[in-house]
Amino acid sequence: MIGIVASLALLTGNCYQPPVTSPIVDQFRAPACSYCPGNRGLEYQPPAGSRVVAAAAGIVRFSGVVAGVRYVVIEHGDGRSATYGRLAAAGVAVGTRVRQGDVVGSTTDRFYFGLRVGDRYVDPAPFLGALRYRPRLVPVDGSAARPPPPPTMACAASP
Repeated sequence: MIGIVASLALLTGNCYQPPVTSPIVDQFRAPACSYCPGNRGLEYQPPAGSRVVAAAAGIVRFSGVVAGVRYVVIEHGDGRSATYGRLAAAGVAVGTRVRQGDVVGSTTDRFYFGLRVGDRYVDPAPFLGALRYRPRLVPVDGSAARPPPPPTMACAASP
């Protein structure tokens, strides 16, 4: 698992790395107004204590508790900032420079990931990459298979 996480940082290209490896249980739902209900990010349901990694390189602009909930906010050099919420623990302090894939904290049994452009929340899903494995043939004559090529990261949008 550690090798995969370390490799992701090298493979992501223009995609953001998913912050956790858990399924999304609640999608982004844009609110009708600034104070209206909605889901301003993605909700995951990871096992408690799962590692949370930086989706992209940046600088930690906030690390603390708001209304009893622990958050980390990382400002990226591309004009976006990511919010990592419902953390059990934060492993970074304000002003820390992080690289894509660096551990920023650990989860509770729920995890929130939001993405903003300025003060406007955007759906993070199109910016998150997914590993794509190239299909390959396996020998049928009993000879040893060649090692597979490394996976590549693909995303729906270019951040």
